[in-house]
Amino acid sequence: MLMRIASEQGQGAVNEDRAAAGTDWAFVLDGATAPPDVDTGCRHGVAWLVDRLAAALAAELAAERPASLPDCLAAAIERTRGAHGGGCDLGNPDSPSATAAVARPARDGSARLEYLVLADCTVLLPEPGGGVRAVTDDRVERLPGGRPYTRALVRAHRNAEGGFWVAGAVPEAAHRALVGLAPGRRFALLTDGCARLAEYFGHPWTHVWRRLADDGPEALVAWVRAEERRRGVVRGKAHDDATALLGEFAPPAGEGARPA
Repeated sequence: MLMRIASEQGQGAVNEDRAAAGTDWAFVLDGATAPPDVDTGCRHGVAWLVDRLAAALAAELAAERPASLPDCLAAAIERTRGAHGGGCDLGNPDSPSATAAVARPARDGSARLEYLVLADCTVLLPEPGGGVRAVTDDRVERLPGGRPYTRALVRAHRNAEGGFWVAGAVPEAAHRALVGLAPGRRFALLTDGCARLAEYFGHPWTHVWRRLADDGPEALVAWVRAEERRRGVVRGKAHDDATALLGEFAPPAGEGARPA
């Protein structure tokens, strides 16, 4: 098993990304920062939410008999929901939330991995021949009417049918995540602060993967910051929290490592 993680705070007061990994699981979370004048109905902040969601998700994934990835995330959301206590309005659509990407070895013992993506985190999967597949949940980019979105539009479509889903106070959101299986055991998990290398600045995903594989997550975050300073950002924060996790799970018993 090999896991390397880099995370750097953006322009906010604190870093609201989280990343963690065990022997046979890994994830990143990206807390969604609410505008300062929005009433979230919650007495806790986004950092509080991602801390508890990360701890709960790690516990679910590390269980002796872990459930499916959607069930693990749903249980983590439920645990976090319970930690709020009675002083928060968890029915408020603007309640603190996060995006997520999770990976672990396939449970059937094959040389594959399974993944889950909820909202705009990204899973990178190297393919034979040098290609790379990027999996992200882009439903927030396909809301009615197109951008620029109003706050009311986003609010009405968060964790709602026909809209987009995030990890916050609605466990059902976990079962709306994108899930799949991919060959091999190498992967990367990125928050959108790193994914803007491709999405904002137009770098091919193959180049993003190669920088990660050759130079590590720290170099990828440094590349993001250099591009932000050089070219600016069309939409969003000038410098977002940026987190990259590069991983490789051990091969199945009886198999040697396979280069990706």
